[in-house]
Amino acid sequence: MATRRIVLWDIDHTLIDTGGVGRDLSGQAFEQVTGTRMLRQAKIDGITESVIFRETAKLHGLPTSRRDFERFAEALTEAHIARSAELRKRGHVLPGASAALDSLGAMPHIVQTVVTGNVRRVAEIKLRVFGLDRTIIWDIGTFGDDDDVRSKLVRISLGRATSILGETVTPSDAVLIGDTPADVEAALENGVPVIAVASGRSSADELREAGALRVLPDLADTASVVKMVLEEATA
Repeated sequence: MATRRIVLWDIDHTLIDTGGVGRDLSGQAFEQVTGTRMLRQAKIDGITESVIFRETAKLHGLPTSRRDFERFAEALTEAHIARSAELRKRGHVLPGASAALDSLGAMPHIVQTVVTGNVRRVAEIKLRVFGLDRTIIWDIGTFGDDDDVRSKLVRISLGRATSILGETVTPSDAVLIGDTPADVEAALENGVPVIAVASGRSSADELREAGALRVLPDLADTASVVKMVLEEATA
């Protein structure tokens, strides 16, 4: 490869499963900020944290502001710090995630980061807890506190990569790996190649219907993951 390849990883249900701890911590932070117990949660798959908070509040008849979300993000971060041992115990790394990150990280032209709906500090805690942060360049990534819209997160990440790496990073220089139709759509809206992984709640067929041409059942076959990333790089 003559140019760098930027791998944009989703986190939840692509690299890790929190084992239900994530919802518990969201409920804890929601009640702390709003004073209302979280009885229901809005759709979360592929959605940014700010939207999940806002829509969950609506389900409880609560209007919210940006400051309310910022307070929620702070409370959610504190909850993840306080209960990180529980997260480690109840959650787990998904099959092949660690090997895929390490194998790609050993390649000199590969740069890995995240495009996630999580707020940045929570994303950092999640990957650190499971030992998956070794090859992640955080300042290129984008997070749920950067924008509400996932497709904009992809665009922002490309811009950050251009600035930090000192060379123009085009959509074709990147590849996004995620588990939801929202991941697929966000990549394709920006002209970024996508590798979909049916390790979350979306089936392989649903991911293909969203437009993914490359779909894996999970990340367990490291050679296939690496091959797909390199094939996209030379396509």
